[in-house]
Amino acid sequence: MTTTATAHAAATPLTTIYRPARPLNLFRTVGTLMRGPKDPTMFVDGTTLWRAAQTPEGVATLALRNVSGDVHATAWGPGAEWALEQLPDLCGASDDDSGFDVSWHPVLADIDRRTRAARLTRTDLVFDALASATIEQKVTSLQAFGAWRVLITRFGERAPGPSPRPLFAPPTIDGWRRIPSWSWHRAGVEPPQSRAIVRAAERGDRISRAVLTADSGAERDRVLTSLPGIGAWTSAETRIRALGDPDAVSVGDYHLAHEIGFALTGSRTDDDGMLELLAPWAGHRQRVIRLILAGGPREARRGPRLAPEDHRAR
Repeated sequence: MTTTATAHAAATPLTTIYRPARPLNLFRTVGTLMRGPKDPTMFVDGTTLWRAAQTPEGVATLALRNVSGDVHATAWGPGAEWALEQLPDLCGASDDDSGFDVSWHPVLADIDRRTRAARLTRTDLVFDALASATIEQKVTSLQAFGAWRVLITRFGERAPGPSPRPLFAPPTIDGWRRIPSWSWHRAGVEPPQSRAIVRAAERGDRISRAVLTADSGAERDRVLTSLPGIGAWTSAETRIRALGDPDAVSVGDYHLAHEIGFALTGSRTDDDGMLELLAPWAGHRQRVIRLILAGGPREARRGPRLAPEDHRAR
């Protein structure tokens, strides 16, 4: 195919209609992937959710609308066909909640009733999930989302299609590897996090293949935590975003154990206490966490927010 023909094919949109088997709240499902309100890979414009991704076939832009319960999707770019084939999983088609029961817990049962159409999304893009989670290690959301925005807009790829504002797909795996050290620093990413991403990228797509073909959550966790700088928290976050892991728990999170403890008992707890509280829902612990984060009782703030520390001047 000539360069002109390739460009024309990339500019020609593909469309499909996905009809979910169960009610679907598109924004509560796919919208959980958004990394802050200024995420350059995603935004919501009225009733349309726009998303740019770096697929195995190249960059793709998706425009998704929920019309009478169906998801109307249009895709642009060389990765458009892959993106539309993956769309059902993005919308939670592989999310199997068989055996999940919160009916005996009044707080969770009420939230479940109000958010029943929210599913666990799955992107199948392991490296992007790993990179974004690594950037979020040990910093505030404000810092992490700002760093993500700087890196994606500078080193990502301008996404095709008529999006109302410019969208950018994340870099390729090799693109992540080639980001120079000073650019990580200027974006506000500390050396341990940048080194972890670069070292993972040096392995090419072997990590992604190993995670996607692993036959259990424990095996996926083993693969991810074998990487330098990747611990239990980052592994869990990666599995949640890329694979929709229904049982992943982000142990080591600064706030999560406090929120789970307060929602389920009325008082804070630590990681061990959180795991004990979630034990009755083994296999579905991430579902309980999602319910609590979506609408659980929140503890009143006791003091000022953590002030971000800017290391870039060092």
